[in-house]
Amino acid sequence: MARTKFNKAEISWILYDVGNSALVLLATSVIPIYFNYLAAKDPAVEQVAVGAWGLAETIASLIIALLMPILGSIADMQGMRKKFIIGTVGVGAIATIAMGFPSNWLPFLVVYVISAVMLNASFVFYDALLVDATTDERMDEVSSQGFAWGYVGSCIPFIVCLLVVLNAEKLGLTMQTAMLIAFVITTIWWVAFTVPMLRNVEQRSFKPYEPHAIANAIGGIGKTLKAIWADEALRWFILAYFFYIDGVHTVIKMSTSYGANLGIAGTQLVLALLVTQFVAWPSSIIYGRMGRKYGTKTMILVGVVGYFCITLFAAFFLRTATEFWILAICVGLFQGGIQALSRSEFGKLCPKEHANEYFGFFDIFGKYAAILGTGLVSAFTFLTGNPSLGVLSISLLFVVGFFLMLKVPEHR
Repeated sequence: MARTKFNKAEISWILYDVGNSALVLLATSVIPIYFNYLAAKDPAVEQVAVGAWGLAETIASLIIALLMPILGSIADMQGMRKKFIIGTVGVGAIATIAMGFPSNWLPFLVVYVISAVMLNASFVFYDALLVDATTDERMDEVSSQGFAWGYVGSCIPFIVCLLVVLNAEKLGLTMQTAMLIAFVITTIWWVAFTVPMLRNVEQRSFKPYEPHAIANAIGGIGKTLKAIWADEALRWFILAYFFYIDGVHTVIKMSTSYGANLGIAGTQLVLALLVTQFVAWPSSIIYGRMGRKYGTKTMILVGVVGYFCITLFAAFFLRTATEFWILAICVGLFQGGIQALSRSEFGKLCPKEHANEYFGFFDIFGKYAAILGTGLVSAFTFLTGNPSLGVLSISLLFVVGFFLMLKVPEHR
């Protein structure tokens, strides 16, 4: 297949994924470990640090879930999408650097919640700009390129940050100073790759300005849900997406914990995480091109089947570090592709002038799914006493998602 040439707007949109992914990777690996380091200074909190971290993540998720359908509706008005990106990235950048200053776990956690909310809120406006940056015909490949370059781009500042943090003592730095440097590096990377999108992507689809926009947005949430439900393609897609993306995020969130439970060394787990990022880079690009050739729906179904097989492998065969590396490679093959094509498929299905409003609901599932999956893993593990059966239960989500996805019409 001939190589696609991307225009300035498409390249600029893709680059934002490169920028924000650095903070995403840091937030899923180093930041939780640093929080445990701060919590260990307080004997009263040390034993419940995991619970405190989980509560912070839940609070951030709830804030996003409550705000984004409302803010998304307002952002659909002319010229508002980029203004919301400037606001969320700006506040998020300040909060991210500010995480390097608290020496106590509680203020650190408060600032982290602000950073997490701003980062994930920016995704909604960014995803909606996809419909302005490119056309329906090119959406699969552009979306896939975003995920692909985000994976590899995130590794550059992450590796630098990791070297600073792991060698803090040799460099004559305290852990707090080392983390502050890591937060500054990550923030500069995020902001730098936001600028091209702000300069080169124009909001071409919008709805007219509305007086009393906030009140109308709140009242319009139910209307939007009814509109999604009334549209056959959107209805079946969003139901299918809810199940299979929940399974995808459960695999992401639980794999490290499961590996540690099997006695696999932490160093092996972190290195495997990096392997996933590098494998996902070319895989996402290939996936996008295959989506254009064979159809977006077909390739999403292939990804769902791939993840179903991954859960079977994890449940029945994963026992050693070598097998965990195999799992990491397999996840990398499908992770970016299934997320990218899901984003582009939704962008093609939803009305362009209400893209932010619709993506507000889409991103609640896409960024914070893993409710059913983690619940299933916990329930089956506690009931059977066997974590492998808990992992196997995730496969149910992919089965349901697969059959619901079959109901999505092939064409509008």
